[in-house]
Amino acid sequence: MAAVVSIDPRTGQAVEEVGQETTTAEVDRLCAAALAAAPDLEALGRAGRARLLRTLADALEDRREDVVAIADRETALGPVRLNGELTRTCYQLRLFAEVLDEGSYVEAAIDHAGDTPMGPRPDLRRMLVPIGPVAVFGASNFPLAFSVPGGDTASALAAGCPVIVKAHGSHPATSQLVFDILAAAGDKAGAPAGTLGLVHGVQAGADLVAHPAVRAVGFTGSVNGGRALLQIIERRPDPVPFFGELSSLNPVVVTPQAAAERGPAIGAELVGSFTLGGGQFCTKPGLAFVPAGPDGDAVVEAMAEAVRGAGAPVLLNEGISAAYGRISDDLAGAPGVEVLARGAEPDGAGFQAAPLLLATSAVELPQEVTEECFGPVSVVARYEGEAELLTALEAMPSSLTATVLRGRGETELPLAVSQQLRPRAGRLVYDAYPTGVAVSWAQHHGGPWPSTNSQHTSVGTTAIRRFLRPVTWQGAPAELLPPELTDDYRGIPRRIDGVLELPR
Repeated sequence: MAAVVSIDPRTGQAVEEVGQETTTAEVDRLCAAALAAAPDLEALGRAGRARLLRTLADALEDRREDVVAIADRETALGPVRLNGELTRTCYQLRLFAEVLDEGSYVEAAIDHAGDTPMGPRPDLRRMLVPIGPVAVFGASNFPLAFSVPGGDTASALAAGCPVIVKAHGSHPATSQLVFDILAAAGDKAGAPAGTLGLVHGVQAGADLVAHPAVRAVGFTGSVNGGRALLQIIERRPDPVPFFGELSSLNPVVVTPQAAAERGPAIGAELVGSFTLGGGQFCTKPGLAFVPAGPDGDAVVEAMAEAVRGAGAPVLLNEGISAAYGRISDDLAGAPGVEVLARGAEPDGAGFQAAPLLLATSAVELPQEVTEECFGPVSVVARYEGEAELLTALEAMPSSLTATVLRGRGETELPLAVSQQLRPRAGRLVYDAYPTGVAVSWAQHHGGPWPSTNSQHTSVGTTAIRRFLRPVTWQGAPAELLPPELTDDYRGIPRRIDGVLELPR
């Protein structure tokens, strides 16, 4: 049984042994406990689970200083970023408590017995119910918001599903500390034993996905990692839903009018976006289409200046650092690609990386520049005219986001670009940058493959929809119905005989 070691990315050195990798037998015990907890977690009801989520958020807030300190030591993301991420994490726990309070997520519908044009109809009542225990894989780049207490965990618990998290090897000590905080808070809030579980190690993750008690899997990571888990799921006697966030290029289009009005500002802002967090955001703009000509030159010159002044960020782990070096070198050596600017070189300590700005032509767009490279690198593609731009956009892979930077009052070209990119993106961003992903009712953080493989993802309130399944009760006596489907219940929005009725 191998040790779980916490490494400081600033030095590349092991700092502490967090524990031992979880054995197959221990995974089985945790899954059995989660399965046993599922009925009691559902029985807490919406009010009980809302109280649970708020208690978890309060507990994390109470230990903010400890959590941020250990997360910074393991990720080098810095206290400012990590304090913001912890605030976000607590907010999304509380937001899902509000989702439970409001209740429309269950999609309650009642069709009373009666005559219809197709004949007599029985009494039918439908709502969404928990799918069962959920496996969640923590992400390397968000040790809090997409990890043990992240959006997958919050939405699954809100749905009424026990959660077993596979801790990411980049931050095992953070994962363990946060899990211990949540487990204690869950006990305080009356959550049944087995509501939360944690495993460490690659084999433990594989065992978790293969376990028959697990009814869904949430994953944020690489395409290769996602494919590996999908293969395990496909070998199960009963394949289960897999919700993966995998890869994203996030193209940005700068219109000629925008370049003319604020070219230098756009250039500096683009670099700030693609180097944010060491370029380790799933929404990092990896390819920017900039017009040819003097106005576009001003954008590119500002980008080059900003990159040359950028320091060498510390990447999250040795694997990401090595992959960045290899892939960025391949990009720089691709046909038709030139190096415009390079930031500070690593000083040899830890997992540092030099920021890199590359350039190419939109007409001869190399296939290499349309693939994600995790880290502080971006490519500028220069285009001559609308026709050339729209042709180049046809080669874009699907992404989480697509961004249009417009001139004041400009709509014609932005509309054409939007129509071209909407089939390839889950979020269209205007006059802003895609690296900010707000948590809200209207947010969506997905897109066609390979960005994600599902309609709902881990950001936004519809994340809860992944961990629910519909059930219809036909001809059921009132005593056997969930409260939300009884005739006298008025606490949530419901559709009664086809008419939406609001609570009163």
